[in-house]
Amino acid sequence: MPAQATEERTSLTAQLLDEFFPFASPMEELPDATPAEGPDPYGNPDPDPEWLRIDWREHLRRIDIGGARDINYVEMGPESGKALLLVHGLGGAWQNWLETIPHFAREHRVIALDLPGFGQAPLPDWEVSVEAYGRLVHEFADAIGIRTCTIVGNSMGGFVAAEAATRRQDRFEQLVLASAAGISHARMKRQPAEVAARMSIATAPLTLRNERRLIRRPRIRQIFFSGLFYAPHRLRPELLWEFLHHGTGKPGFVPAVQGLIGYDILDRLEDVEVPTMIVWGRNDHVVPPNDAIGYAKRLHNSRTVIFDKTGHVPMAERPVRFNRVLEAFLAD
Repeated sequence: MPAQATEERTSLTAQLLDEFFPFASPMEELPDATPAEGPDPYGNPDPDPEWLRIDWREHLRRIDIGGARDINYVEMGPESGKALLLVHGLGGAWQNWLETIPHFAREHRVIALDLPGFGQAPLPDWEVSVEAYGRLVHEFADAIGIRTCTIVGNSMGGFVAAEAATRRQDRFEQLVLASAAGISHARMKRQPAEVAARMSIATAPLTLRNERRLIRRPRIRQIFFSGLFYAPHRLRPELLWEFLHHGTGKPGFVPAVQGLIGYDILDRLEDVEVPTMIVWGRNDHVVPPNDAIGYAKRLHNSRTVIFDKTGHVPMAERPVRFNRVLEAFLAD
């Protein structure tokens, strides 16, 4: 794809999202990118990644929890291993963690769920909100026998993870926030319809969800995914297809947007003592990268890692580095 066209697409997305987040602090406050200290390829350099060789049907589970029916989740790894709970973001599904699950399942009990209203999980009987999702995290952990775990959340999933930590810290040994919503969103006072329309920038690929053939074209990937990823034309089409097919067009999207806008946990974050790692892409056009600073200022027992040339989904864009920094954090 011509560089100029790519820049124009990215610039338009950035302009719209700058309007969407008018209260974000100046970008120059963002700290310098953190040195990689090891290989840092964009995308998975393995021509035959492990997740493509797994029969995921063997690891799929379903569970009912109160008013949330048929919660779909995958579980992989030794049951005796330390639990690692992965929570996807808005318009996502458990497949957002395909590059993460196999790596950690060698030693950990890894669980990735579909939040109600997303993936294969239907809408719950209760009203969708960050608070309700945070409560569900604890109920889900109890239901599958997890007393303590490390929780990792991306985007809205990071907001949910932070909410869950403010409610009951003893559940979590560690907390990982990857491009987490929750800082700018606390100050939003937009009409729900307008909010949903603007946030649909991040889910523009919905128009391709039934066009598996088209997604193989690098130009198409760049046009439709540049709001989410820094360089989507360099990511495997199979991975982006998983994001599309399982994540977009789900009934939870609009109620989740309405539930997260204006929900404020900022003061409660000050009381969280759980060791936390904040991971962000410097080129995130969905959640302002300087929101990482907002979390770091409030979470006093935290460290921040900034990935250069990375968008909103660091675990998929730079899986080698993401897995390495998460592995090191888990070992602390």
